[in-house]
Amino acid sequence: MRVAIWDTYVQKKDGKTMHFDIVAPDTINDEEVIFEMGKQYLKTKGQQGQDLNAKQCAFCHQESATEEMEASITSKGYYIIEMEGCE
Repeated sequence: MRVAIWDTYVQKKDGKTMHFDIVAPDTINDEEVIFEMGKQYLKTKGQQGQDLNAKQCAFCHQESATEEMEASITSKGYYIIEMEGCE
């Protein structure tokens, strides 16, 4: 499976920055769909309501999905790579 990686930076409620990648099937081109995936993830981290738009989230590149990515995409529709500030 080919996936698209969306590089994302969001300011947390405490003012610190979260950096994570949203991994989605490469067939999804609609930014609003990608942003919604990011918002779902933010909710799991207690960061719902934070701004997420094209300034915070941009297409980065495509690659082949790992088995872990594919399993998450099959169950949730997306996979998240936590980079920094995601605790």
